[in-house]
Amino acid sequence: MTLSIPFDNSYARLPPAFFSAQPPSPVAAPKLIAFNADLARLMGIDPGETGDMAQVFAGNRLPEGATPISQLYSGHQFGQYNPQLGDGRAVLLGETVGTDGMRRDIQLKGSGRTAYSRGGDGRAWLGPVLREYVVSEAMHALGVPTTRALAAVETGEPVYREGAMPGAVLTRVAGSHLRVGTFQIFAARGDINSLKRLTDYAITRHYPDAKGPMGLLTAVRDAQARLIARWMGVGFIHGVMNTDNSSISGETIDYGPCAFMDVYDSATVFSSIDRMGRYAYSNQPDIAVWNLAQLATALIQQYDDREAMVEEATQIVHAMPDLIRQNWLAGFGAKIGLANARAEDAGLITDLLLRMAENQADFTNTFRALAGKGARDQFTDPAAFDSWQTGWQDRLRSEPDPQAVMRRANPAFIPRNHRIEQMIAAAVEGDYAPFHRLNTVLARPYDDQPDAADLARAPRPEEVVPATFCGT
Repeated sequence: MTLSIPFDNSYARLPPAFFSAQPPSPVAAPKLIAFNADLARLMGIDPGETGDMAQVFAGNRLPEGATPISQLYSGHQFGQYNPQLGDGRAVLLGETVGTDGMRRDIQLKGSGRTAYSRGGDGRAWLGPVLREYVVSEAMHALGVPTTRALAAVETGEPVYREGAMPGAVLTRVAGSHLRVGTFQIFAARGDINSLKRLTDYAITRHYPDAKGPMGLLTAVRDAQARLIARWMGVGFIHGVMNTDNSSISGETIDYGPCAFMDVYDSATVFSSIDRMGRYAYSNQPDIAVWNLAQLATALIQQYDDREAMVEEATQIVHAMPDLIRQNWLAGFGAKIGLANARAEDAGLITDLLLRMAENQADFTNTFRALAGKGARDQFTDPAAFDSWQTGWQDRLRSEPDPQAVMRRANPAFIPRNHRIEQMIAAAVEGDYAPFHRLNTVLARPYDDQPDAADLARAPRPEEVVPATFCGT
Protein backbone atom coordinates (compact mmCIF):
# COMPACT_ATOMS: atom_id res chain seq x y z
CA MET A 1 0.00 0.00 0.00
CA THR A 2 1.33 3.43 -0.97
CA LEU A 3 1.07 6.51 1.22
CA SER A 4 -1.60 8.87 -0.11
CA ILE A 5 -1.77 12.57 0.80
CA PRO A 6 -4.65 14.75 -0.54
CA PHE A 7 -2.59 17.83 -1.41
CA ASP A 8 -4.06 21.26 -2.15
CA ASN A 9 -1.05 23.57 -2.35
CA SER A 10 -2.16 27.19 -2.14
CA TYR A 11 1.18 28.73 -1.12
CA ALA A 12 2.96 27.20 -4.10
CA ARG A 13 0.45 29.02 -6.33
CA LEU A 14 1.79 32.38 -5.14
CA PRO A 15 4.41 34.18 -7.29
CA PRO A 16 8.00 32.84 -7.34
CA ALA A 17 9.17 35.77 -5.17
CA PHE A 18 7.77 33.96 -2.13
CA PHE A 19 9.84 30.78 -2.33
CA SER A 20 12.33 28.66 -4.22
CA ALA A 21 11.41 25.37 -5.86
CA GLN A 22 13.34 22.82 -3.86
CA PRO A 23 13.11 19.03 -3.87
CA PRO A 24 14.41 17.30 -0.74
CA SER A 25 17.77 15.56 -0.98
CA PRO A 26 17.64 11.75 -0.83
CA VAL A 27 19.31 9.87 2.01
CA ALA A 28 21.08 6.54 2.19
CA ALA A 29 18.96 4.25 4.34
CA PRO A 30 15.74 5.77 5.72
CA LYS A 31 14.03 4.02 8.59
CA LEU A 32 10.72 5.10 10.12
CA ILE A 33 10.98 5.93 13.82
CA ALA A 34 7.43 7.16 14.43
CA PHE A 35 4.26 7.96 12.52
CA ASN A 36 1.40 9.95 14.05
CA ALA A 37 -1.61 7.96 12.89
CA ASP A 38 -4.16 10.11 14.75
CA LEU A 39 -2.89 13.29 13.12
CA ALA A 40 -2.75 11.57 9.73
CA ARG A 41 -6.43 10.60 9.99
CA LEU A 42 -7.34 14.20 10.86
CA MET A 43 -5.49 15.34 7.75
CA GLY A 44 -7.11 12.78 5.48
CA ILE A 45 -3.83 10.94 4.90
CA ASP A 46 -3.89 7.23 4.09
CA PRO A 47 -0.76 5.60 5.51
CA GLY A 48 1.24 3.25 3.40
CA GLU A 49 3.60 0.44 4.25
CA THR A 50 6.31 1.31 6.74
CA GLY A 51 9.05 1.18 4.13
CA ASP A 52 7.13 3.44 1.76
CA MET A 53 6.45 5.98 4.50
CA ALA A 54 10.14 6.00 5.40
CA GLN A 55 10.98 6.85 1.78
CA VAL A 56 8.46 9.71 1.65
CA PHE A 57 9.19 11.23 5.05
CA ALA A 58 12.94 11.07 4.42
CA GLY A 59 12.55 12.88 1.11
CA ASN A 60 13.57 9.96 -1.11
CA ARG A 61 10.18 9.76 -2.82
CA LEU A 62 7.84 12.64 -3.57
CA PRO A 63 4.20 11.68 -3.03
CA GLU A 64 1.79 12.44 -5.84
CA GLY A 65 0.56 16.03 -5.70
CA ALA A 66 3.52 17.41 -3.73
CA THR A 67 4.99 20.76 -4.82
CA PRO A 68 8.24 20.98 -2.86
CA ILE A 69 9.41 24.51 -2.04
CA SER A 70 11.49 26.34 0.54
CA GLN A 71 9.96 29.56 1.86
CA LEU A 72 11.64 32.95 1.91
CA TYR A 73 11.65 35.22 4.96
CA SER A 74 13.89 37.48 7.02
CA GLY A 75 13.79 38.42 10.68
CA HIS A 76 15.21 39.98 13.79
CA GLN A 77 17.54 37.56 15.55
CA PHE A 78 18.21 38.61 19.14
CA GLY A 79 17.13 42.12 18.16
CA GLN A 80 19.38 42.41 15.08
CA TYR A 81 17.79 42.42 11.64
CA ASN A 82 18.99 39.79 9.18
CA PRO A 83 17.83 40.81 5.69
CA GLN A 84 17.46 37.28 4.33
CA LEU A 85 16.87 33.98 6.10
CA GLY A 86 14.43 31.41 4.70
CA ASP A 87 14.06 27.66 5.06
CA GLY A 88 17.70 26.66 5.30
CA ARG A 89 17.00 23.00 6.06
CA ALA A 90 13.32 22.52 5.35
CA VAL A 91 11.13 21.71 2.37
CA LEU A 92 7.40 22.36 2.31
CA LEU A 93 5.84 19.43 0.46
CA GLY A 94 2.41 21.02 0.31
CA GLU A 95 -0.86 21.42 2.17
CA THR A 96 -3.91 19.38 3.04
CA VAL A 97 -7.40 20.36 4.11
CA GLY A 98 -8.32 18.00 6.91
CA THR A 99 -11.54 16.35 7.91
CA ASP A 100 -12.01 19.27 10.33
CA GLY A 101 -11.80 21.77 7.46
CA MET A 102 -8.44 23.15 8.60
CA ARG A 103 -5.64 23.74 6.10
CA ARG A 104 -2.24 22.49 7.23
CA ASP A 105 1.31 22.57 5.85
CA ILE A 106 3.41 19.42 5.61
CA GLN A 107 7.11 20.22 5.90
CA LEU A 108 10.22 18.05 5.94
CA LYS A 109 12.74 19.46 8.40
CA GLY A 110 16.35 18.34 7.98
CA SER A 111 15.86 17.33 4.35
CA GLY A 112 19.02 18.85 2.88
CA ARG A 113 20.46 22.06 1.48
CA THR A 114 18.23 24.77 0.03
CA ALA A 115 18.74 28.15 -1.59
CA TYR A 116 18.69 29.64 1.93
CA SER A 117 21.15 27.30 3.69
CA ARG A 118 23.89 29.96 3.92
CA GLY A 119 26.68 27.42 3.95
CA GLY A 120 24.92 24.88 6.17
CA ASP A 121 24.32 21.26 5.28
CA GLY A 122 20.55 21.50 5.61
CA ARG A 123 20.44 18.42 7.78
CA ALA A 124 19.28 17.66 11.32
CA TRP A 125 20.65 15.18 13.79
CA LEU A 126 18.51 12.74 15.70
CA GLY A 127 18.40 14.62 19.04
CA PRO A 128 16.59 17.81 17.93
CA VAL A 129 14.20 15.80 15.76
CA LEU A 130 13.10 13.64 18.67
CA ARG A 131 12.97 16.67 21.00
CA GLU A 132 10.63 18.54 18.65
CA TYR A 133 8.49 15.47 18.07
CA VAL A 134 7.98 14.87 21.80
CA VAL A 135 7.66 18.50 22.89
CA SER A 136 5.34 19.64 20.09
CA GLU A 137 2.99 16.71 20.62
CA ALA A 138 3.09 17.30 24.38
CA MET A 139 2.21 20.95 23.85
CA HIS A 140 -0.76 19.90 21.74
CA ALA A 141 -1.97 17.59 24.49
CA LEU A 142 -1.51 20.40 27.03
CA GLY A 143 -3.86 22.56 24.97
CA VAL A 144 -1.20 24.98 23.72
CA PRO A 145 -1.47 26.00 20.03
CA THR A 146 1.49 24.44 18.26
CA THR A 147 2.96 22.89 15.19
CA ARG A 148 2.75 19.11 15.35
CA ALA A 149 4.80 16.08 14.37
CA LEU A 150 3.56 13.70 11.70
CA ALA A 151 6.64 11.48 11.39
CA ALA A 152 10.28 11.02 12.30
CA VAL A 153 12.77 9.11 10.18
CA GLU A 154 16.38 7.99 10.58
CA THR A 155 18.43 8.82 7.47
CA GLY A 156 21.14 6.20 7.84
CA GLU A 157 23.70 8.94 7.33
CA PRO A 158 25.83 10.82 9.86
CA VAL A 159 25.50 14.55 10.52
CA TYR A 160 28.63 16.36 11.63
CA ARG A 161 28.28 18.85 14.48
CA GLU A 162 30.63 18.51 17.48
CA GLY A 163 31.28 15.08 16.00
CA ALA A 164 29.46 12.52 13.91
CA MET A 165 25.84 12.11 14.97
CA PRO A 166 22.98 10.05 13.51
CA GLY A 167 20.91 12.01 10.98
CA ALA A 168 17.12 12.30 11.02
CA VAL A 169 14.23 14.11 9.34
CA LEU A 170 11.12 15.45 11.09
CA THR A 171 7.83 15.85 9.24
CA ARG A 172 6.26 18.94 10.77
CA VAL A 173 2.65 20.03 10.41
CA ALA A 174 1.52 23.64 10.89
CA GLY A 175 -1.52 25.80 10.30
CA SER A 176 0.99 27.59 8.08
CA HIS A 177 4.64 28.53 8.19
CA LEU A 178 3.92 32.24 7.74
CA ARG A 179 6.07 34.23 10.14
CA VAL A 180 6.48 37.86 11.10
CA GLY A 181 9.70 37.62 9.12
CA THR A 182 7.78 36.63 5.98
CA PHE A 183 6.23 40.10 5.98
CA GLN A 184 9.43 41.81 7.02
CA ILE A 185 11.43 40.75 4.00
CA PHE A 186 9.04 42.24 1.44
CA ALA A 187 8.63 45.44 3.47
CA ALA A 188 12.41 45.83 3.78
CA ARG A 189 12.87 45.30 0.05
CA GLY A 190 10.14 47.77 -0.81
CA ASP A 191 8.27 45.03 -2.67
CA ILE A 192 4.84 46.41 -1.89
CA ASN A 193 2.99 44.25 -4.40
CA SER A 194 4.30 41.08 -2.76
CA LEU A 195 3.55 42.51 0.69
CA LYS A 196 -0.05 43.18 -0.31
CA ARG A 197 -0.38 39.74 -1.88
CA LEU A 198 0.99 38.12 1.27
CA THR A 199 -1.36 40.14 3.49
CA ASP A 200 -4.40 39.11 1.45
CA TYR A 201 -3.26 35.48 1.50
CA ALA A 202 -2.74 35.49 5.27
CA ILE A 203 -6.16 37.01 5.90
CA THR A 204 -7.89 34.50 3.64
CA ARG A 205 -6.05 31.56 5.16
CA HIS A 206 -6.08 32.45 8.85
CA TYR A 207 -8.38 35.35 9.69
CA PRO A 208 -11.12 35.68 7.05
CA ASP A 209 -13.07 38.13 9.22
CA ALA A 210 -10.12 40.55 9.44
CA LYS A 211 -10.51 43.82 7.53
CA GLY A 212 -7.30 44.80 5.80
CA PRO A 213 -3.75 44.93 7.17
CA MET A 214 -4.73 46.48 10.51
CA GLY A 215 -7.41 43.85 10.94
CA LEU A 216 -4.73 41.22 10.37
CA LEU A 217 -2.46 42.92 12.90
CA THR A 218 -5.27 42.87 15.48
CA ALA A 219 -6.05 39.21 14.86
CA VAL A 220 -2.38 38.20 15.16
CA ARG A 221 -2.10 40.25 18.35
CA ASP A 222 -5.05 38.47 19.94
CA ALA A 223 -3.79 35.02 18.95
CA GLN A 224 -0.28 35.73 20.20
CA ALA A 225 -1.59 37.14 23.49
CA ARG A 226 -3.46 33.90 24.12
CA LEU A 227 -0.44 31.83 23.12
CA ILE A 228 2.08 33.60 25.36
CA ALA A 229 -0.25 33.32 28.36
CA ARG A 230 -0.53 29.59 27.69
CA TRP A 231 3.26 29.27 27.59
CA MET A 232 3.52 31.02 30.93
CA GLY A 233 0.86 28.78 32.43
CA VAL A 234 2.77 25.57 31.71
CA GLY A 235 6.22 26.97 32.52
CA PHE A 236 7.41 26.83 28.92
CA ILE A 237 10.41 28.81 27.68
CA HIS A 238 10.69 29.02 23.90
CA GLY A 239 14.33 30.03 24.00
CA VAL A 240 14.64 31.86 20.69
CA MET A 241 11.70 34.20 20.06
CA ASN A 242 13.16 35.83 16.96
CA THR A 243 10.65 37.32 14.53
CA ASP A 244 11.38 34.51 12.08
CA ASN A 245 10.19 32.13 14.82
CA SER A 246 6.98 34.07 15.46
CA SER A 247 4.04 32.50 13.62
CA ILE A 248 1.16 34.72 12.57
CA SER A 249 -1.23 31.82 13.13
CA GLY A 250 -0.63 32.01 16.88
CA GLU A 251 1.02 28.58 16.99
CA THR A 252 4.23 27.68 18.79
CA ILE A 253 6.82 27.10 16.09
CA ASP A 254 10.51 26.13 15.89
CA TYR A 255 11.33 24.08 18.96
CA GLY A 256 15.07 24.70 19.17
CA PRO A 257 16.55 25.34 22.62
CA CYS A 258 13.11 25.19 24.26
CA ALA A 259 12.53 23.84 27.76
CA PHE A 260 10.07 23.59 30.64
CA MET A 261 10.92 24.96 34.06
CA ASP A 262 11.44 22.63 36.97
CA VAL A 263 12.05 24.92 39.97
CA TYR A 264 10.11 28.14 39.52
CA ASP A 265 12.30 31.13 38.71
CA SER A 266 10.92 33.94 36.55
CA ALA A 267 14.40 34.69 35.19
CA THR A 268 14.96 31.15 33.93
CA VAL A 269 16.96 30.87 30.70
CA PHE A 270 17.95 27.57 29.10
CA SER A 271 19.11 28.49 25.60
CA SER A 272 22.89 28.28 25.31
CA ILE A 273 22.87 31.15 22.80
CA ASP A 274 20.74 33.49 24.93
CA ARG A 275 23.63 34.84 26.97
CA MET A 276 21.87 38.07 28.02
CA GLY A 277 18.53 36.48 28.95
CA ARG A 278 16.58 38.28 26.23
CA TYR A 279 14.18 35.36 25.96
CA ALA A 280 13.95 34.42 29.65
CA TYR A 281 10.62 33.10 30.94
CA SER A 282 9.49 36.43 32.37
CA ASN A 283 10.54 38.37 29.26
CA GLN A 284 8.38 36.41 26.84
CA PRO A 285 5.32 38.71 27.07
CA ASP A 286 7.43 41.81 26.34
CA ILE A 287 9.19 40.10 23.45
CA ALA A 288 5.85 39.09 21.95
CA VAL A 289 4.83 42.76 21.99
CA TRP A 290 8.16 43.74 20.42
CA ASN A 291 7.67 41.16 17.67
CA LEU A 292 4.16 42.42 17.00
CA ALA A 293 5.57 45.94 16.61
CA GLN A 294 7.90 44.60 13.89
CA LEU A 295 4.91 43.09 12.10
CA ALA A 296 3.10 46.42 12.38
CA THR A 297 6.09 48.24 10.90
CA ALA A 298 6.07 45.87 7.94
CA LEU A 299 2.31 46.01 7.33
CA ILE A 300 2.24 49.81 7.40
CA GLN A 301 4.49 49.97 4.33
CA GLN A 302 1.60 49.07 2.02
CA TYR A 303 -0.39 52.21 2.90
CA ASP A 304 -0.15 55.50 1.07
CA ASP A 305 -1.06 57.45 4.22
CA ARG A 306 1.47 55.77 6.49
CA GLU A 307 1.38 58.47 9.16
CA ALA A 308 -2.29 57.79 9.93
CA MET A 309 -1.64 54.06 9.97
CA VAL A 310 1.23 54.47 12.42
CA GLU A 311 -1.22 55.90 14.95
CA GLU A 312 -3.71 53.06 14.44
CA ALA A 313 -1.02 50.38 14.55
CA THR A 314 0.46 51.91 17.69
CA GLN A 315 -2.89 51.65 19.45
CA ILE A 316 -3.22 48.00 18.40
CA VAL A 317 0.27 47.11 19.62
CA HIS A 318 -0.04 49.08 22.85
CA ALA A 319 -3.18 47.11 23.74
CA MET A 320 -1.27 43.82 23.70
CA PRO A 321 0.30 43.90 27.20
CA ASP A 322 -3.11 44.22 28.80
CA LEU A 323 -4.49 41.38 26.66
CA ILE A 324 -1.63 39.15 27.75
CA ARG A 325 -2.29 40.07 31.38
CA GLN A 326 -5.99 39.24 30.98
CA ASN A 327 -5.18 35.85 29.49
CA TRP A 328 -2.49 35.28 32.12
CA LEU A 329 -4.96 36.08 34.91
CA ALA A 330 -7.58 33.71 33.50
CA GLY A 331 -5.01 30.93 33.09
CA PHE A 332 -3.30 31.28 36.45
CA GLY A 333 -6.63 31.90 38.14
CA ALA A 334 -7.73 28.48 36.92
CA LYS A 335 -4.45 27.01 38.19
CA ILE A 336 -5.42 28.01 41.74
CA GLY A 337 -9.07 26.95 41.29
CA LEU A 338 -10.76 30.18 40.18
CA ALA A 339 -13.18 29.67 37.32
CA ASN A 340 -13.48 33.41 36.78
CA ALA A 341 -10.52 35.23 38.27
CA ARG A 342 -10.95 38.88 39.18
CA ALA A 343 -8.37 41.64 38.83
CA GLU A 344 -7.68 41.60 42.56
CA ASP A 345 -6.79 37.90 42.36
CA ALA A 346 -3.54 38.79 40.58
CA GLY A 347 -2.00 39.64 43.95
CA LEU A 348 -2.86 36.22 45.37
CA ILE A 349 -1.31 34.49 42.35
CA THR A 350 1.81 36.67 42.33
CA ASP A 351 2.30 36.10 46.06
CA LEU A 352 2.29 32.35 45.52
CA LEU A 353 4.80 32.61 42.68
CA LEU A 354 7.14 34.75 44.77
CA ARG A 355 7.00 32.23 47.61
CA MET A 356 7.64 29.41 45.16
CA ALA A 357 10.73 31.19 43.83
CA GLU A 358 12.06 31.86 47.33
CA ASN A 359 11.52 28.24 48.36
CA GLN A 360 12.74 26.32 45.31
CA ALA A 361 9.29 24.92 44.58
CA ASP A 362 8.78 22.86 41.44
CA PHE A 363 6.42 24.76 39.11
CA THR A 364 4.41 21.87 37.69
CA ASN A 365 4.25 19.71 40.81
CA THR A 366 3.29 22.58 43.11
CA PHE A 367 0.29 23.59 41.05
CA ARG A 368 -0.77 19.99 40.46
CA ALA A 369 -0.65 19.32 44.21
CA LEU A 370 -3.00 22.24 44.94
CA ALA A 371 -5.92 20.02 43.95
CA GLY A 372 -4.80 17.25 46.31
CA LYS A 373 -2.13 17.04 48.94
CA GLY A 374 1.54 17.79 49.17
CA ALA A 375 1.83 21.29 47.79
CA ARG A 376 3.53 22.48 50.99
CA ASP A 377 6.09 19.70 50.61
CA GLN A 378 7.40 21.43 47.49
CA PHE A 379 8.65 24.34 49.61
CA THR A 380 11.99 24.39 51.43
CA ASP A 381 10.07 26.17 54.20
CA PRO A 382 6.53 24.72 54.24
CA ALA A 383 5.41 27.59 56.48
CA ALA A 384 5.71 29.87 53.46
CA PHE A 385 2.96 27.89 51.78
CA ASP A 386 0.87 27.62 54.94
CA SER A 387 0.67 31.37 55.42
CA TRP A 388 -0.39 31.84 51.78
CA GLN A 389 -2.91 29.04 51.97
CA THR A 390 -5.12 30.83 54.48
CA GLY A 391 -6.07 33.64 52.10
CA TRP A 392 -6.37 31.20 49.22
CA GLN A 393 -8.84 29.00 51.07
CA ASP A 394 -10.90 32.05 51.95
CA ARG A 395 -11.04 33.00 48.26
CA LEU A 396 -12.07 29.49 47.20
CA ARG A 397 -15.19 29.52 49.37
CA SER A 398 -17.06 31.39 46.65
CA GLU A 399 -16.02 28.91 43.93
CA PRO A 400 -18.43 26.06 43.07
CA ASP A 401 -15.88 23.37 42.12
CA PRO A 402 -12.28 24.58 42.46
CA GLN A 403 -10.85 21.04 42.50
CA ALA A 404 -12.21 20.30 39.04
CA VAL A 405 -10.96 23.65 37.73
CA MET A 406 -7.45 22.99 39.04
CA ARG A 407 -7.25 19.47 37.68
CA ARG A 408 -8.16 20.73 34.21
CA ALA A 409 -5.60 23.53 34.41
CA ASN A 410 -2.61 21.81 36.02
CA PRO A 411 -0.88 18.94 34.24
CA ALA A 412 0.75 16.10 36.10
CA PHE A 413 3.20 15.52 33.27
CA ILE A 414 5.36 17.80 31.14
CA PRO A 415 8.34 16.89 28.92
CA ARG A 416 10.96 17.49 31.57
CA ASN A 417 14.40 18.38 30.28
CA HIS A 418 16.26 15.56 31.97
CA ARG A 419 13.84 12.99 30.60
CA ILE A 420 14.22 14.42 27.10
CA GLU A 421 18.00 14.20 27.36
CA GLN A 422 17.81 10.64 28.67
CA MET A 423 15.46 9.75 25.82
CA ILE A 424 17.85 11.19 23.22
CA ALA A 425 20.85 9.40 24.74
CA ALA A 426 18.99 6.10 24.57
CA ALA A 427 17.86 6.68 20.97
CA VAL A 428 21.40 7.41 19.83
CA GLU A 429 22.23 3.91 21.08
CA GLY A 430 19.28 2.49 19.14
CA ASP A 431 16.82 2.26 22.05
CA TYR A 432 13.56 4.06 21.21
CA ALA A 433 11.56 2.69 24.15
CA PRO A 434 11.97 5.92 26.23
CA PHE A 435 10.88 7.99 23.21
CA HIS A 436 7.70 5.97 22.70
CA ARG A 437 6.97 5.90 26.43
CA LEU A 438 7.25 9.69 26.69
CA ASN A 439 4.87 10.14 23.78
CA THR A 440 2.35 7.75 25.31
CA VAL A 441 2.37 9.35 28.77
CA LEU A 442 2.49 12.95 27.54
CA ALA A 443 -0.53 12.38 25.33
CA ARG A 444 -2.60 12.41 28.58
CA PRO A 445 -0.84 15.06 30.68
CA TYR A 446 -3.81 15.85 32.92
CA ASP A 447 -4.53 12.23 33.88
CA ASP A 448 -3.17 10.46 36.91
CA GLN A 449 -0.89 7.73 35.59
CA PRO A 450 0.59 5.90 38.58
CA ASP A 451 2.77 3.69 36.40
CA ALA A 452 4.48 6.82 35.07
CA ALA A 453 5.13 8.52 38.40
CA ASP A 454 8.85 8.63 37.64
CA LEU A 455 8.17 10.95 34.69
CA ALA A 456 6.45 13.45 37.00
CA ARG A 457 9.39 13.57 39.37
CA ALA A 458 11.57 16.68 39.36
CA PRO A 459 15.21 16.06 38.47
CA ARG A 460 17.72 15.16 41.12
CA PRO A 461 20.64 17.61 41.38
CA GLU A 462 22.84 15.45 39.17
CA GLU A 463 20.05 15.21 36.55
CA VAL A 464 19.43 18.93 36.13
CA VAL A 465 19.88 20.14 32.54
CA PRO A 466 21.30 23.68 32.82
CA ALA A 467 21.33 24.53 29.11
CA THR A 468 19.61 23.52 25.88
CA PHE A 469 20.96 23.87 22.36
CA CYS A 470 19.63 24.89 18.98
CA GLY A 471 19.06 22.04 16.56
CA THR A 472 21.16 23.50 13.77
